[in-house]
Amino acid sequence: MKIAYLVNTYPLPSQTFIRREILALERSGWTVQRFAMRSGRERLSDPADLAEDGRTEHLLKRGLPGLAKTALPFALRRPRAALAALRLALACGGRGAGGAPGTGGRLRHLVYWLEAAEVARRCHELRMPHIHAHFGTNSTTVAMLAAVIGGLGYSFTTHGPEEFDAVRAHSLAEKLQGADFAVAISAFGRSQLCRQARLEDWPRLHVIHCGIEPWRFAEPGPMPAGPRRLVAIGRLSEQKGFPLLIDAMAMVATALPGLHLTLIGEGELRPAIEARIAALGLGERVTLTGWLDEAGVRSELARSHALVLPSFAEGLPMVIMEAFASGRPAIASAIAGVPELVTPGTGWLVPAGDAAALAEAIRNFAAVPTEVLERMGRDARQAVLREHDIDTEASKLATLFRLSMAMPAPGEDAH
Repeated sequence: MKIAYLVNTYPLPSQTFIRREILALERSGWTVQRFAMRSGRERLSDPADLAEDGRTEHLLKRGLPGLAKTALPFALRRPRAALAALRLALACGGRGAGGAPGTGGRLRHLVYWLEAAEVARRCHELRMPHIHAHFGTNSTTVAMLAAVIGGLGYSFTTHGPEEFDAVRAHSLAEKLQGADFAVAISAFGRSQLCRQARLEDWPRLHVIHCGIEPWRFAEPGPMPAGPRRLVAIGRLSEQKGFPLLIDAMAMVATALPGLHLTLIGEGELRPAIEARIAALGLGERVTLTGWLDEAGVRSELARSHALVLPSFAEGLPMVIMEAFASGRPAIASAIAGVPELVTPGTGWLVPAGDAAALAEAIRNFAAVPTEVLERMGRDARQAVLREHDIDTEASKLATLFRLSMAMPAPGEDAH
């Protein structure tokens, strides 16, 4: 039971869900070889992420000349397959935004082809017949090309929103057609795959949730005493909507003088967010922590009364699962897969991009008695433990791997 995993940049602080999935597969007896185009080591601080980086084979570590030295001889030994993959790469690379042709895209896809030849070579060397890619973007492009070159199977997990923002540029329809199967992390995500897949391919589209490790989340204690505290977690980027959250905090500042927000994360919008906090006089009401390791995030969740997620675009956020496992309800944008997890009993859903609606939800949260918040937190915890246990979800994925490779289930007679 051997399989290759392929990600573009891995590991990253925001990709703990991939690490959890791989470790769950390994606990169940799979051998997983991690491949990534590049390392994100300079952004890592969590010891578990650093250890995962050491277990990952980074294709571009040797540079393109070093990659070509081993990849090209393998490709030349399989000329028909390598040529078919090259044609596919150039066809996919000819699509820019909106499907418009672009020379730059073809050049990038030539690099993807080279990376794919190396992945195929290593899979043959390690006797790994199947590649699973995370994100339906360039990592799946490389997996698709490697499968053609090496005569391998491949599958991939889509998360959103990137894959669905530019489906033609990412050649999503071609990837779905060639894959043994494809996975979405929510029912909403699967619906977006259905839009790109042929009707006869719909049975090969599956929902497998990202998961948490329940044993890392002790039974939560009572809600903290004192004024209400919100926590927000995520990359400080345009899709997360954090500037909108700062505006909403300003709207409720007078009515809720004790309310405090802790914002965990880093990103390109940090200077603009800091400036907005200062301009609105919220310096004492909002704390920016930067990235924290998993223990630090759990500690901040324990100090809070609820998570707030004002995103403009999402898949199905891990931060909601982690907040729920910590016994905290959520205030979140009603987009993508979020309503599949956040319900009236576990939080508040608000229209994305509406600061006034977000402010009203914060007022409603602040007015709820502590015992009601605790009950919502208990219900949220039960929901996430039921639907997002990583060992359960990884076992579903393992079943698909076995079926795609025609392998017997553990304990079955292979003959």
